[in-house]
Amino acid sequence: MHLSKATVRTEHASRYLQQLCKHWSHKFRVDFDPHKGRVPFNDSAEVTFTADDAGLTMVLSVADPAQQVRMQGVIDDHLKRFAFREELDIVWTD
Repeated sequence: MHLSKATVRTEHASRYLQQLCKHWSHKFRVDFDPHKGRVPFNDSAEVTFTADDAGLTMVLSVADPAQQVRMQGVIDDHLKRFAFREELDIVWTD
């Protein structure tokens, strides 16, 4: 599996984690609480979220490295939609 991670500074990390997980729970078997969440997109890609006072940490795991950039974009786009009131700096690292 190929891992990438992004830590986003925001005071609303728990809110965004819950919104993202609730949104994707209509399509996927999602597990979450106010501090952590897991979204298995399929057998070869999943994202985990961790929220604390400093921000939201996202760890993406993909089997095929060709999926990595596309999945990062999907996650980024959804997070930015929920966080439209603030400008987030999302930087993924391997």
